[in-house]
Amino acid sequence: MSADVQTPPTGLRWQWIDWPGFDPDTLYALLKLRSDIFVVEQNCAYPDMDGLDPQCRHLVGRDGNGAVQAGLRLVPPGVKHAAPALGRLVVAPSLRGTGLGRALMRAGLEGCQRWYPGQRVFLSGQQHLEDFYRTLGFETVSAPYLEDGIPHVDMLRPA
Repeated sequence: MSADVQTPPTGLRWQWIDWPGFDPDTLYALLKLRSDIFVVEQNCAYPDMDGLDPQCRHLVGRDGNGAVQAGLRLVPPGVKHAAPALGRLVVAPSLRGTGLGRALMRAGLEGCQRWYPGQRVFLSGQQHLEDFYRTLGFETVSAPYLEDGIPHVDMLRPA
């Protein structure tokens, strides 16, 4: 299943894709972007692909040329946490500071509301982004902890 959603101010086109709906080029582009950021840029020698992707819906943001510039995954409730969870949020370095991260999160939250209405939303966020996630309605529910060598906090957004 695939579904397009509104265009954010950055001019990207959003598309929700279930695992079987990925075409090889889009899947490769998304996983490469994630690897470029989560493994290379963050100098994190831990596997990005954790076996959960096939169970998730993925939000992909493409520019006018069709290049993948942003993405996230929506983990269904009961797969990793009791609540639906947003994770693997990634924005191309060239588009940081444009509001794309906020647009990505808003589109992700719209997806949570669409498929899991009335439920809280979980995320494990890098601690340095805690204030950003708070502006989107998330509340910190854990002490900081290390995940793959990077400080994180668990956060919940009330239903």
